[in-house]
Parts: sequence; structure tokens; C-alpha cells
Amino acid sequence: MPWFLYLLECADGSVYTGIATDVAARFAQHASGTGARYTRSHKPVQVLAQFELADRASASSAEYWVKRLKPDEKRALAAGARSLESVLPAPPASAEPEAEAPA
Repeated sequence: MPWFLYLLECADGSVYTGIATDVAARFAQHASGTGARYTRSHKPVQVLAQFELADRASASSAEYWVKRLKPDEKRALAAGARSLESVLPAPPASAEPEAEAPA
């Protein structure tokens, strides 16, 4: 089942970052005041962007890195000026087999 990283525009101009399997349902929770504590006091206005990820672990990792961005950087991500991959740490280098030394 895919998970999504999503960015919400809040009424005060802040940008909230979260993860969910159903972004529309989660937005409805935030909008009704039953979502995260942050969105209870920073009313969400709209979903700025959502990014599909393979699983919860990938979504949680992406959320960790995106939450560290400044609001203008999150807006650039939402607008497509930055890719999600540009925010995430580079994957570990693949282990290439070492060449055998001549005997």
C-alpha cells in the first residue's frame, strides 16, 4: 500500500508536513480539528502537494527531512521548483565488486 508525504497550506501562511495513506481523508481530519495538534491552532486551508512513496518507512524518512526545510523551501518543493529527491539524503553508494589483483 503506498504512503504519501503531503504539504498543507495553513491560514497563517505556515506549511504543515505529514504522511498518510489517504491524503483527502487526513486533510478532512486536520480541517475538522481532529488531526495533528499543530493544525488545531494553525487552520489548514489547502493541500499544496502530495508525493507517493513506496511504504511507511520511506514516507516517515521523507517527512523527517522535509520538516527541516524552511517554509519557502517547502513551497518550492510543492511548486515543483525542487524535487523530493533533492531534499532527501543520497542513497548509499552501491557496493561494486573489487577487481581481483593479479597473482
